[in-house]
Amino acid sequence: MTSRPPRVDARSHVVPRRSDGSRGRSGPYIGPLRITPTRTVLAIAFVGSLAYIAYAILRVEDSAQIPMVTTGTAVLGLVFTAFSVGGAIRMWRAWQDGMQVRTVLFAVAGGISGMIALGCFSGAIVLALMWGG
Repeated sequence: MTSRPPRVDARSHVVPRRSDGSRGRSGPYIGPLRITPTRTVLAIAFVGSLAYIAYAILRVEDSAQIPMVTTGTAVLGLVFTAFSVGGAIRMWRAWQDGMQVRTVLFAVAGGISGMIALGCFSGAIVLALMWGG
């Protein structure tokens, strides 16, 4: 039985060429989106914080409700901050590659993510102040 060729050449650290001369993609993908550890952690934190906030609002009916919503909102703010930083990085790379439309789209998406993050943080501060008296 022959072994498969390596996905990345150990000497040159690039993906080997296919028979038609093109290079294949390395790593797992969902459609055109590459799955990275950072994207996985952000997706889990985003869904988890939304579920935590929903649980705190819909199911908890005692004095722990406000602190639970506050922490969930703060985590959601951190996630949107990371989205905003990621949008800025992608905007810079698109600008360097000369893709003006993508540059504007990433700038707008990063700005909207930043505004949502500021809203989440301000909501968490208001809830914390309301809880603390």
